[in-house]
Amino acid sequence: MKVSPGHFSGPIAKEGFPFVLISLGVVAGAVYFLGPAGGILTVLPVFVINFFRNPARQVPAGERTIVSPADGKIVRVEHDHNGRMQVSIFMNVFDVHLNRIPIKGTIKGISYHPGKFLNADMDKASLENERNTLVIETSGKREIRMTQVAGLVARRIVCYAEINDVLESGMIFGLIRFGSRVDLDLPGDSEIKVSMGERVRGGESVIGYISS
Repeated sequence: MKVSPGHFSGPIAKEGFPFVLISLGVVAGAVYFLGPAGGILTVLPVFVINFFRNPARQVPAGERTIVSPADGKIVRVEHDHNGRMQVSIFMNVFDVHLNRIPIKGTIKGISYHPGKFLNADMDKASLENERNTLVIETSGKREIRMTQVAGLVARRIVCYAEINDVLESGMIFGLIRFGSRVDLDLPGDSEIKVSMGERVRGGESVIGYISS
C-alpha cells in the first residue's frame, strides 16, 4: 500500500480509530455495570486519542535540511565505527507517534527485522528489538537510513512506504504503537544541530543539514 496524505490527514491517525472505539466501549461498559464510578475509565480514550493525535506541523524548507522523523527526546548523537553519524530519538507513550520522512528522497530499500521488546531508550534496542529500516537516497545521491524501533510496550510497527516511492520531507509514512524509538544513520559529514537530552518535534525540528 503506497503512502498517501489520506492515511494521516485528519486530527487522529486512521490507525487509531479501532482503539478509540474499543476504549469508548470499555468506558460505556464500565459505566453500565459500575455506575458513575466507571467514569474513571474515561482516562483510557483520552490517552488513546492523545497517542494517535496528528498535530499540524510546519516543515522547514531546504533540500539539505534533515527534519526530525519523530517527536521525543534525543538519546544518541555520535559517530559509529564506520564514521557514520547516529542520531536516535526516544518516544514515550505521551509523544506523538506518527513517523515522518527526514529529507526528500527515493525509498531504495525497506527491511523488517523481528526481535525483542527492550526499553527503547537503551542503545542495544537498536540492535535487538523489532525494527523496520528505510533506505532513502536524496537528490544529491546521499544515503540516509531511518529505523523504526519497537519498544517495551510497542507491539506493532506500521510503514506504508514502498520501494521507489519519492517522498517529501516531513511527510508522514507510518507509526509505532505505544512507546518506541527512531534511529537516523546519516553521512558522517552531516552538520548536526541537536544535542543529547533535547526535545524535538517530528516534521518541524531541524536535526541538521546533509552536505551537498
